[in-house]
Amino acid sequence: MAKKKGGKKRGFGTVAGLLAAAVLAVIGWYAWNWASDNRMANFRREAVIYVHPETGVDEVYAALINEAGVKRPYSLDRAFRDKQVATYLQPGRYEIKPEYTSVYVARMLNNGWQSPAKLTLSGTLRKKEQLASRISAQLMIDSLDVIKALENSDLLSNYGFTPRDVFSLFIPDTYEMYWTATMKDVLDKQKEAYDAFWTPERLAKAKKLGLTQKQVSIVASIVKGETNYEPEMPKIAGVYLNRLRKGMRLQADPTIAYMLDYEVNRILNRHLSLESPYNTYLHGGLPPGPICVPTRACLDAVLNPEGNFLYFCANANFDGTHRFAVNYTEHLRNAREFQRALNARSTSSPAR
Repeated sequence: MAKKKGGKKRGFGTVAGLLAAAVLAVIGWYAWNWASDNRMANFRREAVIYVHPETGVDEVYAALINEAGVKRPYSLDRAFRDKQVATYLQPGRYEIKPEYTSVYVARMLNNGWQSPAKLTLSGTLRKKEQLASRISAQLMIDSLDVIKALENSDLLSNYGFTPRDVFSLFIPDTYEMYWTATMKDVLDKQKEAYDAFWTPERLAKAKKLGLTQKQVSIVASIVKGETNYEPEMPKIAGVYLNRLRKGMRLQADPTIAYMLDYEVNRILNRHLSLESPYNTYLHGGLPPGPICVPTRACLDAVLNPEGNFLYFCANANFDGTHRFAVNYTEHLRNAREFQRALNARSTSSPAR
């Protein structure tokens, strides 16, 4: 029987074809994985991930799964392994967006590519503990480290301040900072804001009033202690500046509240005789430092005072405003009117 020609060639061709197909499959598999990891978006929604120094890679992986909604967990897992995220993971605040790839997020975590956080200093900040709590709630810094910095004379001297007057350094606003910022970074940012606030125009106004920048802050802090109603701030500032100019004692209740560490709800006559450099009923001039962090509005009110008033008291209509007087007789009249209104309100209130 005659042998068929080309059998070996056909067999070889089949094997070669299978090998080629296998090679193409492997190449395709690697190409798919590479594209899946490097080119294809892998997240369903925006998320913010916080990585503390003690945070492990498994916690970060779980946070991404739960908060960012990972489309292909195997891709993220592979990127984490390939990029050795467990070894190189950096603390930080990371914003994850749906269009990010697995590899990009792995590299982001390894290289500390953070998104800035917002540090908002606002409201009433009357104690260093309050300021520390506000900062530590928005940044990675521990509140105790903030307080230590605010009490560190050597550190604060680099900025021209002391633990007593450090409230002057802070300008309430919203600042962009990295979540991992140190307290030195915070103080650097505040010094920038402080220097930016004190424009040549404001410096000229302070000089005209015979006040240093820190003295402006002290008066402004007292104004802040008296009211949050901005339209009245220039008048209240005017009252205290007029008293200073006439050599009168400030007799500012907010300084007594500060002296008592803000632990009393009402200032009583017995409090006015307690010895303290912050007791403006006993001592003339300004107290040694600000009694809170003054706002921009308070600072500008001191630089732009209004009126020739020397006294003020709460308005009898209880709307939070004040009645101002140029002499003590007028002030007593206003005070009696307020007391009558207060007594009437008390007697008309039902017993409880």
